[in-house]
Amino acid sequence: MTQKVDTIISPDVMTPIGPYSHIARANGLIMISAIAGVDPATGELAGDDIVSQTTQIIKSFQVMLASVNSDLAHIMHITVFLTDMENFKAMNDAYAAAMGDHCPARSAVAVNAVPKPGALVTMNLTAVEKD
Repeated sequence: MTQKVDTIISPDVMTPIGPYSHIARANGLIMISAIAGVDPATGELAGDDIVSQTTQIIKSFQVMLASVNSDLAHIMHITVFLTDMENFKAMNDAYAAAMGDHCPARSAVAVNAVPKPGALVTMNLTAVEKD
C-alpha cells in the first residue's frame, strides 16, 4: 500500500524561493525544508546577525509545526547550515534559548552559501505529529 505524501506551503512563513514545499508529511512523519530567518511580515531577513536569524527560524518552525499537529517538543532532528562556523556559538546560544529544554538530535555544517542572499544560517528538520 502506498502512503500518500501531503505537501504544504505555509502562508505564514517566508515564501519558498524554489520549486519545493515547506512541509512534507506522511504517516505521522513531518519533514520541513531548510528555511532562512525571514520575517514573514516584511519578506526580509529578521536581522543581519545570527541571533535574530536563528530566533526567526525557530519561530517559523513553531508556526509550521502547529499547522500539522506538532510542536517543537516533537522535533527529532534539525540540520543547521552555517555560512561561517565562527557564528556557531552565537547560533547555539540563540537556538538553546528558543528551543528550551528540548534537545533533539542535531547536525551543524558549514556551507559556502545558502540560497537566500544575506542569510547566515538555514535549518531544516524532521519531526513527528503529536499523539
